[in-house]
Order: sequence, then C-alpha cells, then structure tokens
Amino acid sequence: MNSNTSKRENAAKAMPLWLKILIGMIAGIAVGATFGPSAEVVKPIGTLFISAIKMLIVPLIFCSLIVGVTSMKDTAKMGRIGLKSILFYLGTTAIAITIGLGLGIFFEPGAGLNMVASVANEAKSAPSLLDTLVGLIPKNPIGALAAGNILQIIVFALGLGIALNLVGEKAQPVIKVFEGFAEAMYKMTELVMKFAPYGVFALMAWVSGKYGLDVLLPLIKVIGLVYFGSILHVLFLGGGLVGLFGRLNPKRFYKGIIEAQVIAFTTTSSSGTLPASIKCATQNLGVSRSISSFVLPMGATINMDGTALYQGVLALFVAQAFGIDLSTADYLTIIATATLASIGTAGVPGAGLIMLSLVLTTVGLPMEGIAIVAGIDRILDMARTTVNVTGDLMVTLLIGKSEGELDLAVFNQEETANTEYRGEVV
Repeated sequence: MNSNTSKRENAAKAMPLWLKILIGMIAGIAVGATFGPSAEVVKPIGTLFISAIKMLIVPLIFCSLIVGVTSMKDTAKMGRIGLKSILFYLGTTAIAITIGLGLGIFFEPGAGLNMVASVANEAKSAPSLLDTLVGLIPKNPIGALAAGNILQIIVFALGLGIALNLVGEKAQPVIKVFEGFAEAMYKMTELVMKFAPYGVFALMAWVSGKYGLDVLLPLIKVIGLVYFGSILHVLFLGGGLVGLFGRLNPKRFYKGIIEAQVIAFTTTSSSGTLPASIKCATQNLGVSRSISSFVLPMGATINMDGTALYQGVLALFVAQAFGIDLSTADYLTIIATATLASIGTAGVPGAGLIMLSLVLTTVGLPMEGIAIVAGIDRILDMARTTVNVTGDLMVTLLIGKSEGELDLAVFNQEETANTEYRGEVV
C-alpha cells in the first residue's frame, strides 16, 4: 500500500507543470458543463490564484528590468535590443489586425443582423503620439508603482538601470540588492506557479458554467473567427518567423511555451502571465536572463497581437451588423489606431474592450456594438491573450538568437520539466 502511494506521488512530481495545468483546465470545463452556474462556488480559488499572480507583476517587472539593464554594460547593445523589440512588436501587431480585418471581410460575421444604432456616433481622433509620449514619464515613481502603471514603471526602471550603470563601482551594492530581490521574485513565482493547476481548474469551471450554449450560439461565428484567426497567427506567423528568421524548430518553440500559453488562456492577462513567460523563456527556450528580463516586460505592455486581431474581426462585425460600409481609408485608420493604441494598453483582463471602444469611435461605428460582444468578451479574451503572450515569447526568442544569447542545448532539450537552468549562455 505504501509502495503504491509512493509510486503515485513520484509520478505526480515527475508530471510536467503544463500537463498538470492542462488537466486542471479540462477538469474545470467538465465540472462547469456539469454543474452550470452553481460551479461558481469554486471561483474564489481561481481569484486567489489571479491575485497571487497580480501580486508578482509590479515587483517582478521592476526588478527584472533593472537587472536586465545593469547586466548590459554596452548601452549601444541595449538601444539595439530595444529598437528590435519595438519594431517586432508593432510589426506583428499591424499584421494581426490585418488578418482580423481580412477574416471579417471574407466571412462577414455580422451580415444579416440588421441592427439600428440608437444614436449616431461621431468619429473621434485617437490620442496623439505626443500625448502618449508625454504620459510615459511618471510624475511620481512611487505613485506609478502603487497604481501599477506598467508603462511608466518600465520607463522608470530603464532610467534607473541606465543610471546605475553610469555610476559604476559605487552602484554595485545597489545592483546586488536588486539582483537578490529579483532572484527572490523568481523563487516566489515558482511557488505561485505550483498552485496554477488548482487556480486554472477553478477559473475554467466558473467560465464554462457561466457561459452556456444559450449565450454562445448567437455569436458563435464571431467566436469561431477570432479563434481561427488566432490559430492562423500563432502557427503561421509565429512558427514561420521562428523557422525562417530564427532558423529554429517551431515545434520545440511551441513545446517550450505551453505553460505560459495555458496560463494566458485561463487568466486572460498578459501581465499576469509574465512570471510564467520569463520561466519558459529562460528554462525551456534557453534565452538568457538579461534578454528575457528586458524584452518580455516590454512585450506584456506594448505587444497586443491577439487584441489587434480581435479588434479587426469585431470592427467588421459591428459595421456589418449595423449596415455600415467602411472605406479603404477606414480600414487603414483601424490598422493604424489599433497598432498605436496597443502601446501602453494594460495587459489585464478586459483591456481589449477599452481598445475596441477607441477603434469604433475613431471610424464612427456605433458604441452599441460593444454591448453585443461584452457577454462573450471573456471567451474572446482567452484567445487574444494567448496570442499576445505567444508573440512576446516569439520576439524574445528571435532577439536572443540574433544577439547570440540563446543556449541551443537548452532549446533543443527533449525534457524541460525539471530543468534548473537559470539563463546563463554556455
């Protein structure tokens, strides 16, 4: 008896975390489908998990960025990596919304609904680039940290890291403090992630119990298009860039990031998935700690591939549902607005609706369209967040490869579940 118990315990320990999370997700769906709305009784477990992840976000981003910057003594290299990141992120976001618009044009998800807006919506201009740039600088860094203003935290952390590098030897004690703090956050992340299968189970039980077929069927075409577009983007753009540009095996890439994808799918938070993303990038993909600590926090803030794709589909859905024809100029405006609006949009659940409202008002589409899809936003958010996180990790991998800071031995390893790799390039 004791021998059998010991074997089961050893098997559980040997099981990869992503598999445990996947089992929890499937079990949660089954429980939610069986018990319906009453499955919400387990939601507090999922809420605790999300709260624990959110607890990590600000200190993890702050310390990771400072450690990432201070580890790059070459300022030219840091500027080069930053420019690569921004170009990759904005480029893939523009492609994603183009895919979404193309699917909306071809499949016409809103055709035949014949809805009428109660009030005509006047087109509004998107926030200017100048306003966005002015908002980057925090008036009070402590206030930005307390409020969780991720973009301002990133700017302050970058500035502090650069200043510490310029100070030189006298700043080493401070740098050591941040390095120790960062290591503590990585360990805390590891502890929180052990709770992930239970949190994911509770979240999926709640979601599948709350959203039944009665809500899904009328909008099943919209859901199908968003998920279809997300799969296209992840497999062909993500896998294509990894294979063609990075000369790496896309299958190994997907295997290495599955933990982060499952967390993203269930928590619907790019920022909340950041701890898992950093773990996957360093331990599974072999990207150096300095690259992943620098590129991933930026991606969680400015890379919104999935959200942009979702906006393309939804903008066409709303236009078709209300019988409004869009011009070529409108399509270009949607692409530009969604791409620029992705900079600084919080990587938290529900942020996609905020961006969607901006896109709709920019081209004069009825705001009632948001109410139509609000009921299924959580389901759509799962797909778009997964795409966002996949894009973050893809860009991090490619930049690591281009900078010679990718450990190919780690990337090509067959089993990553129990790896203790800490991100050093060998």
